[in-house]
Amino acid sequence: MGKYVDGFVLVVPKGKEAEYQKMAEMGRDAWMKHGALQYFECRGDDLKPQEMGEEKSRTFTEIADASGDENVWFSFIVFESKQHRDEVNKKVMAEMEEQYKDHADFEMPVQSSRMAYGGFDVAVEG
Repeated sequence: MGKYVDGFVLVVPKGKEAEYQKMAEMGRDAWMKHGALQYFECRGDDLKPQEMGEEKSRTFTEIADASGDENVWFSFIVFESKQHRDEVNKKVMAEMEEQYKDHADFEMPVQSSRMAYGGFDVAVEG
């Protein structure tokens, strides 16, 4: 059975990166505690278009509609399977709901409406 990955593309305003990274580290701890195999939060570094013959690729900055005062992050969590992902995510969400139940005024350092998310079945692994 292959692995399963949850992937995210996020736009983080410059000046909120430390706040987002702290939140991401708390997320990492929760996902790993509840059984995720790996957890990655990757800040965009080289997001220029790449030449592909006569074509150029689209950039993450372009597809995320990020401005010059925003950074694009690519994040992913690795699980044993989709079922394992569902089990781990259920535990993580329950833990987060409990932790933040008294923080109704908590403001996320990113806009959830600008986040892209998807679950991916690993087809090729190296």
